[in-house]
Amino acid sequence: MRGDPAQGYVSGVDDRLSPLDASFLHVEDAVSHMHIGSIAIFEGPAPRYEAFVAAVGAKLPGVPRYRQVVRRLPWDMGRPMWVDDPHFNIEYHVRHSALPAPGGDEELRRFVGRIMSQQLDRAKPLWEIWVVNGLEGDRWALVSKVHHCMVDGVSGTELLSLILDLTPDARVADLVAWEPRPAPSLVSLALQALGELALVPIRPAQSLRAAMRVPREALAQLGDVLGGLSSMLGVIRPGPTTSLNGPIGPHRRWAWATACVEDIKRVRAAHGGTFNDVVLACITAGFRDLLISRGESADRIVRTMVPVSVRQRDARGVAVGDGELSNKISVMFAELPVFKTDPVEMLADLTHQMEGLKDSHEAVAGEALTSIGGFAPPILLALGVRFASKGPQRSVNTVTTNVPGPQMPLYAMGRRMLQAFPFVPLGVQMRVTIAIFSYDGQVNFGVTGDYDTAGDLDVLCVGIEKALAGMLAAA
Repeated sequence: MRGDPAQGYVSGVDDRLSPLDASFLHVEDAVSHMHIGSIAIFEGPAPRYEAFVAAVGAKLPGVPRYRQVVRRLPWDMGRPMWVDDPHFNIEYHVRHSALPAPGGDEELRRFVGRIMSQQLDRAKPLWEIWVVNGLEGDRWALVSKVHHCMVDGVSGTELLSLILDLTPDARVADLVAWEPRPAPSLVSLALQALGELALVPIRPAQSLRAAMRVPREALAQLGDVLGGLSSMLGVIRPGPTTSLNGPIGPHRRWAWATACVEDIKRVRAAHGGTFNDVVLACITAGFRDLLISRGESADRIVRTMVPVSVRQRDARGVAVGDGELSNKISVMFAELPVFKTDPVEMLADLTHQMEGLKDSHEAVAGEALTSIGGFAPPILLALGVRFASKGPQRSVNTVTTNVPGPQMPLYAMGRRMLQAFPFVPLGVQMRVTIAIFSYDGQVNFGVTGDYDTAGDLDVLCVGIEKALAGMLAAA
């Protein structure tokens, strides 16, 4: 539970990072930056910086994490916790910049690459927003960075709705006075962590007793988890050597591709599969073009990790926002058939494959594994995550994450958002990753690459757009 501000902290579950959230902190190092982000382009003119700062400040009561910092315990005796930042200054987090002439798309992409190459300061709340002037065509941009330990992609869309408005004439709320709560002492945190460590052997037994009260449901869930784990064992097998994996540096490149929601629906209606299957087929064709342009054989698969939201969904299948900014994701692993030459055949392969993955309950097993982390002593969890993320690996080549966004216009300070692109980090020796975000009839691909080894992201982006055009022509 939360404490009364006058009484200081009463540490509770909502103040602790979950095992999954904590893992994003433990994985981060000098070259693997674990912030996600978005790049939104608006019609002009840009708002005054001071007015925008005030508008963001008025929204902060809805996102308390944005005024909190991560506090780690000595020797990782317990999971890190969120505490109010006594030195919070919104002008540190809301920043102002401008593009060099001519202010085109290429200048914006280079600017984003430079911004995303810098780690967020762990001593501050883990977010930044950049107001970017100087875009040609009377436009301006908003570039945001948020550490992955704070949000996943789905809750990130909730954050976007807090910053943006549904109408151009929305009223800016008044600023609310805020006082940080006193931080807990290290002694009290250490004592609490020792108490939690003492409970580690007990919690699995408690969970087992609870499961035995409904044995039929427990057995069904166990079967799903075991089936998913069996399917995930194939990921352990190393794939063929490819330039998509290898050591990375701290600097980033960023590029984008665009598509239309209606075009993807037409392809789906003509050739089958889901919306996400069509998106993956386009990405598959893009990776094929990239490998061939590098002089590598395309007679292979490219294995991708596909994050899956495990948030509750309503009857329409839409993720239900619960107001929490923590991560609620699991993963599945798909094999992109870059050995095929026809995007329509790629789509058929992926449709069959993804149906099998859903039947295998990989996402259920992934969620179970992250839940098991809650029973592990935090120091062992921290060491395990760091060990798993180091060293050469060729089992997974890339990440492709697809986040559905609002299909209506959004506004910031009365200016309409024209386009929105996502940013997803690199890591674990993956040199190229892709995020997809849909907004107001658009499907936008944000492609992140290592600066030194992925200077040809445009080949991948052109390949994505060309593949959709080919499937449309075949339809």
